[in-house]
Amino acid sequence: MATIRKSLLQLIFSGSFMRRWNDKLRPFELWEVDKQAHKMIIAWVLFCLNSRDLSPDDRRELALEVIQGGIFEYLYRLIITDIKPPIFYKIKSNPVHYKQLTDWVFENLEPKLRPIGEDFWNQFRSYFLEEQNSLAREILLSAHLCASQWEFNLLKGLNKWDEEIEEIDKNFVNNLKRFDHIKGVPEIIESNPSPLKKFIFQCGQLRFQKRWSQTPRIPETSVLGHMFIVACYAYFFTVSMGGCKSMAINNFFSGLFHDLPELLTRDIISPVKRSVRKIGDFIKEYETTELERRIFKVLEIGGYRFIAEELRYLLGIDVGSEFISVIRINNETKEVTWEMLYEKYNYDQYEPKDGETLKVCDNIAAFIEAYTALKNGITSDHLQQAVWRIRNDFNQYSLGNRLHVGSLLADFD
Repeated sequence: MATIRKSLLQLIFSGSFMRRWNDKLRPFELWEVDKQAHKMIIAWVLFCLNSRDLSPDDRRELALEVIQGGIFEYLYRLIITDIKPPIFYKIKSNPVHYKQLTDWVFENLEPKLRPIGEDFWNQFRSYFLEEQNSLAREILLSAHLCASQWEFNLLKGLNKWDEEIEEIDKNFVNNLKRFDHIKGVPEIIESNPSPLKKFIFQCGQLRFQKRWSQTPRIPETSVLGHMFIVACYAYFFTVSMGGCKSMAINNFFSGLFHDLPELLTRDIISPVKRSVRKIGDFIKEYETTELERRIFKVLEIGGYRFIAEELRYLLGIDVGSEFISVIRINNETKEVTWEMLYEKYNYDQYEPKDGETLKVCDNIAAFIEAYTALKNGITSDHLQQAVWRIRNDFNQYSLGNRLHVGSLLADFD
């Protein structure tokens, strides 16, 4: 049985401290966790486009490979943070040097990752020791390049005097051309904005939206980075509770998009939503209307109805919330209780999605944001109240007999 520990949660969150492009003039700070979120959103889009002709079983395997590979690469990146990409690729081209670096990464990550389970630890090691060409790896690499190029284009104009800029620009263009055969890549890299490219760019804008916008924090986290953190938590929680493959996939991607409506409404903190009678319902209604107008309709008109439909399912549009547990039967979305989800519908054919666990992960991510800021010396009533409220709400809370949330939070002294 996989075990979720404080060290794993903090490791995933630690990407919020990692600066990117920190040897270039930047209009604002760029953080690793934001880039990883954008990368995985692009990877989801490419997965949707490149899996339409696959059987349900093959589609699940591809999705799982993309998710696990994305998490593996992020965890690896957290350890080699100070190595610039050109240096890393030179190391990687030398098998002896790459193995030495990878062994060092394993040594650092083993205490945090091995408690998740031997299967996960062995899969993580195999991913880097037995590197193979696969569709999932091509999707992840092309998504990585697209997300990094998106960042690069933000700072390119400010660094015209930098002798590396022209070479970096050419490398992005040339490397992305290698993935022209991946459906969706040509649309993303073309100069004319397609509906697909517009959607991906809209998602990238969530890095500009700061959470707790009226409360100073260290580190400041964006809506985009928070979504990726929740997605990772949701995946690990699902694995620890014995969720089927479809549930692990849906929970990860649902976490990855759960705050997408805030692109349209900004981050409205929970106390505001609860302070005025029925304002939460009004906000939810407005979010749904704007999603339909600015996201779903644009994708549908552009020929991507199937992506819009999948996004609706992940966001729980048909049942009113992403935090409601659902299944699919005969292409119909059906709301179920958490107990029914695991007792009766924990099978791939039902495409289950665990909204209750997603809500727990969302709160834990918020708790760690506030807890970390307090530990870093930021004194704030909002942060202290958030830590107290989440502790109090989940002190006696457990997901069945599978995971006691109160005990997990108690590890944060």
